[in-house]
Amino acid sequence: MATKIRLQRGGRKGYAFYSIVIADARAPRDGRFTEKIGTYNPNTNPATVDLNFERALYWVETGAQPTDTVRNILSREGVYLMKHLKGGVKKGAFDEAAAQKKFDAWKADKQNGLNKIAEAEAKAKKDAAANALKAEKAVNEAIAKKVADKKAAEAAAKAEAEAAAAAAEAPATEEAPAEA
Repeated sequence: MATKIRLQRGGRKGYAFYSIVIADARAPRDGRFTEKIGTYNPNTNPATVDLNFERALYWVETGAQPTDTVRNILSREGVYLMKHLKGGVKKGAFDEAAAQKKFDAWKADKQNGLNKIAEAEAKAKKDAAANALKAEKAVNEAIAKKVADKKAAEAAAKAEAEAAAAAAEAPATEEAPAEA
C-alpha cells in the first residue's frame, strides 16, 4: 500500500481549511484516510499549522510520501530536521541529547525570526496609521483654511456692500437739507 501524507480540504467556498492526513494514494482527496495528524489554515497571517509532531515524524520515518505542500509544512515545523538528526544518532555522529539540543536551538532561532517579522509588521502597521492620521490632519487644516478664507471674503463683501449702501444713502440725505 502506497501511503501519502496529504491535505484534505474542508471549509467553505473561498475559505479553505485543510486537515493533514495519512491516506492510501489511491483514495480520493476528501475520502477515506488512515490517520489525521494535524490541520493547516492558510487564511491567517502567517498560516496556522497544528501538527502532531511525533506522529508526523513516525510516518515520515516509515516511508509515507508527502505532497509538495505538506513537505514544505513538515519542513517548516522541523520534522525533516529531526529525521536528519535521528539519522546522525543512528550513525553515531552524536548522541540523543546533542540532537535534541540542536533541534531546540533551531526551534528557538526560528521563533526569534518569526517574532522579529511580527514586530516589524506591527511597526509598519503603526507607522502607516500614523502617516494616515498626519495626512488626514493636513487635509482638515487645508479645508479649515479654505473655509476661513471664504468666510473672510464673505465678511469683506458684506462690509463693502454695507459701506456702499451707507454711502448711497448719505449723499441723498446731505443734498436734501442743502436744497431746503
